[in-house]
Amino acid sequence: MVTDFSINTEFKNGCLILSTKGYLNNNGGEKMLHEYLEQAKKGVNSVIVNLAETNVVNSIGISFLIEIIEKVNEAEGQLYFTNVDPAIEKTFDIMGIFQFAQKAASVEEALGTAG
Repeated sequence: MVTDFSINTEFKNGCLILSTKGYLNNNGGEKMLHEYLEQAKKGVNSVIVNLAETNVVNSIGISFLIEIIEKVNEAEGQLYFTNVDPAIEKTFDIMGIFQFAQKAASVEEALGTAG
């Protein structure tokens, strides 16, 4: 299992795109939250979380994702999860994540509806 985590940040059409790679645990969740908070200070409130290279998320990683969702919703922004592994998608469905955030098949699809 891949235990390292990295995040790539980019901007397209005014959206913050967080592309993750590796095991999303407490360290990864903290990195994502920090990056979102830094960009939120600049007025960014549309976020796309691209999970194409992440196929394991633990409960602490999910708790950080929920915190990001709450902050985006407080800012009246939009958050999309893209390229979600089927096992992660099932967990997100069970936890009700998609009641508060959207899902899209790809970053391009999310960009087409975000903004």
